[in-house]
Amino acid sequence: MEKERDLILIVDDHPTNIDLLVSTLTNDYRLGVSINGPRALDYVSRQKPDIILLDIMMPGMNGFEVCSRLKADPETRDIPIIFITAVDDASRKIKGFELGAVDYITKPFLAEEVRERVRTHLALKSMREQLADRNVNLELMVREKTIELEKMLEATISTITLMAETRDPYTSGHQQRVADLACAIAKHMGLPKNIMRTVELAGILHDIGKIRVPTSVMNRPGRLLEAEQELLKIHPEVGYKLLKRIPFTMPVADIVFQHHERMDGSGYPCGLKGDQILLEARIIAVADVTEAQSSYRPYRPALGIEVALEEISKNSGKFYDPQVVEACLTLFREGLFSFGEDSRIRDPGHIQ
Repeated sequence: MEKERDLILIVDDHPTNIDLLVSTLTNDYRLGVSINGPRALDYVSRQKPDIILLDIMMPGMNGFEVCSRLKADPETRDIPIIFITAVDDASRKIKGFELGAVDYITKPFLAEEVRERVRTHLALKSMREQLADRNVNLELMVREKTIELEKMLEATISTITLMAETRDPYTSGHQQRVADLACAIAKHMGLPKNIMRTVELAGILHDIGKIRVPTSVMNRPGRLLEAEQELLKIHPEVGYKLLKRIPFTMPVADIVFQHHERMDGSGYPCGLKGDQILLEARIIAVADVTEAQSSYRPYRPALGIEVALEEISKNSGKFYDPQVVEACLTLFREGLFSFGEDSRIRDPGHIQ
């Protein structure tokens, strides 16, 4: 099917100029004519021409004002405008280009010059539109691939987490509950969504390194021996080595590596202090100890949430980031979060 010819709007208050332009362009294009600015604006709003040939010196509303109004409207700002005027003044040309015109033709004009300039700018307009369409299609493809990769990543993470928890049934669900609380803390602190997403992933994976710790140690009733405690301390480094190979766009491996560091440098494995510890790791640290203290472990009964909150409150500033502790305390004391089957729903920080 043959493409419909492009529509050109001619705006001029002199009949002679209109007749010359019509005779020059009528064989190749569809034409519209307006004899003043208001009529031109009305025509453009209804017909959306492909290009406009606009006189500057018109009574009432001049061409500059017409151009300015068209460029201010998102519906019409991309229509190319060529000024056609008898005034050959450099300052006027500059003003026309500043307002958004694409070209400037001085009267008296040559018919062939008008045709060639119109043809050139229509071709450029077509190329821009094709490029815009390709960009839209590319963005859609990137979005679809990103969603696909996200789903694959989540499935992989879920499988890894399940595999680790299978070896440690007593703490089944611990990593997800830590992730839920960490997200809630991050949101309460006013942190952006990308950091909320980061702490969610790091929370789900923070104990993945325990896959290298013997089950006899993890499931041993009673207090762990000193040698067993030292063996357990390898899990942040093991988790880091496992996760650093995954091309996350966020520092998940580093957060897992640092989640047992403490503000006063008494943590492990590197003895980092204060701001040397990533903020996300400081959030995971508080969420981790809060969940762990309130839950059952083979070596002790569940201590309850009040004991857990007392622990982080007592050691705020010493072991744990005070701002993170304050956010965590507020969430529980104001009833904004609780562990349980509905924690992902009630948690305001969870990312759907």
